[in-house]
Amino acid sequence: MKIKVRIAEKKTVSKEINSDYIRLDDFLKLNDAVQSGGHAKIVIQGGEVKVNGETCLSRGKKLRKGDSAEYNGTVYKVI
Repeated sequence: MKIKVRIAEKKTVSKEINSDYIRLDDFLKLNDAVQSGGHAKIVIQGGEVKVNGETCLSRGKKLRKGDSAEYNGTVYKVI
């Protein structure tokens, strides 16, 4: 018996910034991915966020245009 598994595609959200960079925690708040800065701190330091495909534990990580952050099945791109 064969079992077929479908992997759900990740939702992608793009957000434009008007500066050289934005901190990871601020970017998650800007996209309403988290409820507050405290919530951002918990999910980032808990290893639930990936930046450019790698787990990131630093909430002060600087994201620049072209970078992406993934949290809770959604990819957030900086444009």
